[in-house]
Amino acid sequence: MTGAQLNIANGVREFARATPGTVAVIDGDRTLTYAALDDRASRLANALLAVGLRPGDPVALLSGNRLEYCEIAAGLAKAGLPMVPLNPRQTAADTAYIAGHSGARALILDPALEDRAVDVGFTLPLGPYYEAVLAGAAGTDPWVPVGEQDPFCIAYTSGTTGAPKGVLISHRSRCLTFYCTALEWGLGPGRRTVAVAPMYHGAGFAFAYASVFTGGTVSMLRAWDPGALLAMVERDRLQSVFLVPTHAVGLRELGLAGHDLRSLDTLYFNAAALPVALKEWVLSAFPGVGVHELYGSTEAGVITNLRPADARRKAGSVGHPWFMTEIRVVDDDGVPVPRGTAGELFSRSPFLMNGYLDNPAATAECTTADGFLTSGDVVVVDDEGYVTIVDRKKDLIITGGVNVYPRDVEEALAAHPSVVEAAVVGEPDDRWGERVVAYVVVRPGTELRPDALREHLRGRLAGHKVPKEIRPIAALPRNAAGKVLKRELRSAG
Repeated sequence: MTGAQLNIANGVREFARATPGTVAVIDGDRTLTYAALDDRASRLANALLAVGLRPGDPVALLSGNRLEYCEIAAGLAKAGLPMVPLNPRQTAADTAYIAGHSGARALILDPALEDRAVDVGFTLPLGPYYEAVLAGAAGTDPWVPVGEQDPFCIAYTSGTTGAPKGVLISHRSRCLTFYCTALEWGLGPGRRTVAVAPMYHGAGFAFAYASVFTGGTVSMLRAWDPGALLAMVERDRLQSVFLVPTHAVGLRELGLAGHDLRSLDTLYFNAAALPVALKEWVLSAFPGVGVHELYGSTEAGVITNLRPADARRKAGSVGHPWFMTEIRVVDDDGVPVPRGTAGELFSRSPFLMNGYLDNPAATAECTTADGFLTSGDVVVVDDEGYVTIVDRKKDLIITGGVNVYPRDVEEALAAHPSVVEAAVVGEPDDRWGERVVAYVVVRPGTELRPDALREHLRGRLAGHKVPKEIRPIAALPRNAAGKVLKRELRSAG
């Protein structure tokens, strides 16, 4: 006996029976109860199957955060159709590549993004036509047999090295993530959260959809706006909120005055470790709120979590391995390194991807024979088992034969009162091989004085780590996950 198969639609099915009148999704003036969410998901599933799609056929989704995102995800899961989330910021060429590589047989489209759409044979635009299609479809659940190891999603990486790769994420991986998310960060029945990060990205989807999978209520923030988020916390009495560090920067710049945030009890951060100075602001600005930092990747899921009890004592760390997760830290030869020594992080858990779509070579390159996977990050594990991300392995700078990890320099820069945030890269240098270059976002009303910044750094860093050049920049380039795109900075230099 194998028991019931995990499926990301099951939470919606369960709470449609248990709490049918509870509001599952809020999007401005629109709301959706669990009964309605379940019914609409079934209608969408039946409508897609009726036009000739078969279980296993991928369906692309091009949309920002909005009420329909949850019902589409559940509907595709009910029909056994893997979802291919598309980034609205991508070019039409990127969209075409992903649609073609994934084999998408249909596209569900926000009409506002029509200029980035691609013809895959069948397009279902959101709006009146979408509503008419749902109204004309059967509301009975199709209960298509779907294996829990089948992909619910094909998520494409940002393509930092070559073409984007399609990450196969199973129903089992994501369902277990939802349950653990509810346990760790306070989602579940009666709990209220918000979709801040884009739902087309893995973390944004996981932490927003986890709410409806576990019986809570999620509010949709259509686009990042710190003032709108604070108003939404107050209006919807939000309790748990997932953010990335750049969101904290925006909140710090705006300030929190004038908003009733007493409902808020949990903040959890991902994408990159919070700079220590920024984390201190978060802890001071949200007294009594539990602040977590987690670390993970599209391929590996959540890997570690730093819990509130250690937020200050271990600032800069991303905590211990998460539920059901084993880690291994190794040198370039794959040999485990001792505590306190930098090495490449590998993890093994039920959250790992099934592999890269149609790319066995890339899958083999990042996995070991015994099931561990790396995402290319260098870490140090201290004597208490806390993990600190040193940097991306590919971002290591070698200047004059000496290793420089950019994060060390970025932390020191962030401690200067005139610096909002900074990113450090290596650029070719005839003498040193590479030179350390810092891109700095300066606080409004202040002046960038490179000599003063270098003097600030010399008291905190070894001489070879002090940037040879410090360049002002209006904003750091980022991907959908909030991670800085250092390749764009290097190419700009």
